[in-house]
Amino acid sequence: QVQLVESGGGLVQPGESLRLSCVASGRASSRSAMGWFRQAPGKEREFVAAIRWRDGTTEYADSAKGRFRISRDIAANTMWLQIHSSKPEDTAVYYCAAKESPILVVTTDYSSWGQGTQVTVSS
Repeated sequence: QVQLVESGGGLVQPGESLRLSCVASGRASSRSAMGWFRQAPGKEREFVAAIRWRDGTTEYADSAKGRFRISRDIAANTMWLQIHSSKPEDTAVYYCAAKESPILVVTTDYSSWGQGTQVTVSS
């Protein structure tokens, strides 16, 4: 079992940057890859980015390329999502997730989820 705790959300103005954190605990074999998803009001949850824990290989949704950066610290069991030049359309609940498979292009097999952290981009 894997436990995931997100933090770092809040209210930011358009153009500002923010960094979300996810601290993981539990069985390491169950989190060969970790990712970020988001769910905006009235929309389905969507994949944002993922990272392979062992070697740091990353994968991004097309909508996240250029402004989002995923990273991790193995020793700290922590993953981050940096959002640059935030836009109102980035407003969503952001979820941290983990899975056993290290295959990043598959985004439908995440089995462990955090509680989510709200990000609101508004002036």
